[in-house]
Amino acid sequence: MAPKAGEFLFPIKPGERNYLSGTMGEIRSNHFHGGLDIKTDQREGLPVYAAADGYISRVKQSTYGYGNIIYITHPTNGLVTTYAHLREFASPLADFILKKQYEKKTFELELFPEPDKFPIKRGDIIGYSGNTGGSGGPHLHFEIRDEKDRLYNPLKYKFSEILDTTPPDIYTIGITPLNIHGRVNDAFERREFRTVKKGTNYVLPDTVYAHGLLGLELQTIDKLDGAANNNGTQEVSLVVNGKQVYNHYIDQVPFELSRQVSQHINYNQYKRTGRSFQKAFIDHGNDLPLYKANGRQGRFNVHPDSTYQVKLVARDSYENTTTLSFVIKGKKPSFTQTTSKAVKGPALSYEIIGNILKVNASDTSSTPQNIELYKDGKKLILVPSYVKNSAGIGLYDLRAGAPDSIRFCGVTSGLGVEKAIPPATDYTFSNKFAKIQFNSNSLYDTLYFRTNLDGEVYTIGDYFTPLHQAIQVTITPPNISEIKDKSKAAVYFLGTGRGRGYTGGKWDGNSITFSTKNMGKFKVMEDVKAPTIRLLGKSPTQIRFKIGDDLSGIASFNAYINGEWLLMKYEHKEALIYSEKLDKSVPLSGEVVLKVKDIAGNEATYTTRI
Repeated sequence: MAPKAGEFLFPIKPGERNYLSGTMGEIRSNHFHGGLDIKTDQREGLPVYAAADGYISRVKQSTYGYGNIIYITHPTNGLVTTYAHLREFASPLADFILKKQYEKKTFELELFPEPDKFPIKRGDIIGYSGNTGGSGGPHLHFEIRDEKDRLYNPLKYKFSEILDTTPPDIYTIGITPLNIHGRVNDAFERREFRTVKKGTNYVLPDTVYAHGLLGLELQTIDKLDGAANNNGTQEVSLVVNGKQVYNHYIDQVPFELSRQVSQHINYNQYKRTGRSFQKAFIDHGNDLPLYKANGRQGRFNVHPDSTYQVKLVARDSYENTTTLSFVIKGKKPSFTQTTSKAVKGPALSYEIIGNILKVNASDTSSTPQNIELYKDGKKLILVPSYVKNSAGIGLYDLRAGAPDSIRFCGVTSGLGVEKAIPPATDYTFSNKFAKIQFNSNSLYDTLYFRTNLDGEVYTIGDYFTPLHQAIQVTITPPNISEIKDKSKAAVYFLGTGRGRGYTGGKWDGNSITFSTKNMGKFKVMEDVKAPTIRLLGKSPTQIRFKIGDDLSGIASFNAYINGEWLLMKYEHKEALIYSEKLDKSVPLSGEVVLKVKDIAGNEATYTTRI
């Protein structure tokens, strides 16, 4: 069904000029942004209006994620609109939820009312804007979904409240060689090129010289009129010599596939630098239904002595368009000797790029030396493909089998690849300190898997390589004899910094098994400290506390007044819990007991009187 302008009412200040801080298709850490973030004048409490006739089909109140959210089903078109991060719900829904919270004695709640329970008319006030859940500031998150839970771009409905005559920007492109013969400016490496604005469009100031199979990426953002926020660009096309070889259009994103944004972007660059480069080709394992591409899935071959007129076209939801134009000239790979006075002796390093092992071998010789690869006791001679700054660059296709070690002029390095784990299959990997189970949807592409145990820290795979679905890991901590209470010990994800994220795990004897959707560093740690509780204020109308935990995190909290359960609402960003009475006419009076438990099971109790 084609979208109609005016089919939906804008949910904040309808009929007035509005501004957005986020749009459909922006890149998040593990998903596409699924709707609109509507500004609310940097404050909470603005009325939120139902976008069309329908009924409330789902409502949820939670500490994280969407926070307080309402789902309205619209029978006339089969679509669902959602309204997230609400400060509060409007009556009678608010009264209904409060009663259910007291019945179930829980703050977090998810309900699916019958269609006749809360009928809604277009323009009804259903709640008030807020900053609950994972929100980073006051706003309304608004989505449009279909019955298959696919996320639609709300701006297709051409809300008159949003003005956009500003075309997207294309700041930087990345060009990556995708086979062993690939070169970008004479090197087998991903290269970035800053664009130059020329009139209303962009160019590259210099010609790019290349060879072999290439993949392009671009760093693009969009701005709307009157707002400084960097928003997502909805559509990208790649045109080579006048023919479109690739297009993506971010709309109708299946909710269950949203994590595949990891293959839509250069995940390695995103995790290392925070910059989002969207690929202009369909990478392995990417099943998102967003693409139109040629037989090479947007990749294209560059042949010697040929010229390629390349255009990247970025288009926003209001069809404002920007074009980047540049030239790639085909250049046959050549072996050019270069030297560097900085090289004082033999040195060896390597990296794995896709299926290719790239070895950098430097020495003081005027003639590049061969590199030796060893596998199962057999030696393979790797002749440098080219030389850069006195480093012979050897390229080896790992699909022929990963070597055990690399040797060059007396310098030896272990490769550390223990196994090539294939995608799209169930696979179990084991070594002396870990067992890892991959399911058929865990990997996007072949994983050249490495593990390590350094003291008490396990390295499982590569932090900069994405997983689509979780892997299951079983380990036996080397410090098991020092763990006093295994019920309080769990696995924590260390990432790359100083943070510690609770991962959990289930003990079986001296081994613990956990699931993770991220590879990287892990450690088993014991949490023996109870949560902290601090009274902020108390009165006959409300009592407020700050709560916290130093390791595993808050699992539950329950308050009682004179032995009767008292609802406490939780705002995790401020570590704040505060009471809400079922009967507002009855003052709080008597003994209040608050019990807070962390995930490890440690409990703290605070008692006071009002």
